[in-house]
Amino acid sequence: MTKVRTRFAPSPTGYLHIGGARTALFSWLYARKMGGDFILRIEDTDLERSTQASVDAILEAMAWLDLHYDEGPFYQTQRFDRYKEVVQQLLESGHAYYCYTSKDELDAMREAQMARKEKPRYDGRWRDSTETPPAGVSPVIRFKNPLEGVVEFDDMVRGKIAISNTELDDLIIARSDGIPTYNLSVVVDDIDMGITHVIRGDDHINNTPRQINIMRALGHEPPIFGHVPMILGPDGQRLSKRHGAVNVMQYRDEGYTPEALLNYLVRLGWSHGDQEIFSREEMIQLFAAEDLNRAPSAINPDKLVWLNQHYLKTLPVEDIVKQLQWQLESQKLDISQGPRLEHVVMAQRERVHNLAEMLSASRYFYEPITSYHPDAIAKQFKPETANYLQTVQDELASIEHWQDEPIHAAIQTACEKLGVKLGKVGPALRVAVTGNTSSPSLEVTLRLVGKERSLERIANAIKFIKNS
Repeated sequence: MTKVRTRFAPSPTGYLHIGGARTALFSWLYARKMGGDFILRIEDTDLERSTQASVDAILEAMAWLDLHYDEGPFYQTQRFDRYKEVVQQLLESGHAYYCYTSKDELDAMREAQMARKEKPRYDGRWRDSTETPPAGVSPVIRFKNPLEGVVEFDDMVRGKIAISNTELDDLIIARSDGIPTYNLSVVVDDIDMGITHVIRGDDHINNTPRQINIMRALGHEPPIFGHVPMILGPDGQRLSKRHGAVNVMQYRDEGYTPEALLNYLVRLGWSHGDQEIFSREEMIQLFAAEDLNRAPSAINPDKLVWLNQHYLKTLPVEDIVKQLQWQLESQKLDISQGPRLEHVVMAQRERVHNLAEMLSASRYFYEPITSYHPDAIAKQFKPETANYLQTVQDELASIEHWQDEPIHAAIQTACEKLGVKLGKVGPALRVAVTGNTSSPSLEVTLRLVGKERSLERIANAIKFIKNS
């Protein structure tokens, strides 16, 4: 049995968007499920629009999502000699020819066809021409598409697809400057790299019969294709920037985990019963190409938020700490003067939607309190609060082991001495220590802030209330 080999082949004309990431995921899953190889190929023959920055963005996104490729990245621009060799082979075998039609002639041809309500296409005028080529014209090279018959293939997603050869014109396989075109280079790469299965967006369906014909002209049988429908916005329209993040790395920047994004993407067009949450191992084990949907899927941002919260609560703490590194650099937070990051993760993981929020909500563990939230001042800092905080501070100062239980007991003792319930003391204490009204439980918050800094902050709050 032939070993399965899939490929992901993005064009580096921009960042990796979520549609591309989903295609990469499906190709990766199929290879892993079948015990095959997953190849990364950078299709950079569009020299005007391809950039190194885009290549870097694609590689960074693949690394962040941990979609490990077995071979590559291969670059088409490094294979021009091979493509030219194949073009020459097609010319010599009579499957390709030089075409000298000028741009003006092509425009006139299309206008006349449209006036006759025909599909605009190249009319094959140089296909079997014996005319002398016009002087000074650099020809393109066209593939001699069969004039009869039907191109049929069994699509893994859509089932049987048949397209008549009369629908296809003789496409250009090499431009006048000798640069090969997309359809030629893709075919040569798929042959040379032994690709057995191609999972890609359904915007490529029109290319598939052309590529099959070129492949057969070269004496090879085509791979098995699977064309997945596009992703739509929540409004059912084609996905675009107006729907929010479409760049994969923007999700990282906004604090999503790669596990949540992959889980989210796999469910955009694939399902296994009613299951919503899939580990990477489960995705590999359960993935089946025949379960891919034929209909487009619409994004649901709320679902991604929900999944992200699930992974923040359940991922190993060390994984979350590792993922917080980018946020630390982005938010320029120095954590050298404060609790260990894994302790903060444990305290905050149930309380936040994403990693960016986790870090923003944890700044007071590492930075001095320079102000109190105005609403918190109005609601919690009453004249009698200074006395309450002083009693709490005295009790806390006597603690030998700065741990949750002794801190909790000291706060309770202070409340008993004051003859008030925790509701009178707790919220003001939280504002004193964090500057705001929201934090983990008081004992956890105080433990992480540390004894010395907690007592200092309570003293500052007492001074602030008295001066106000």
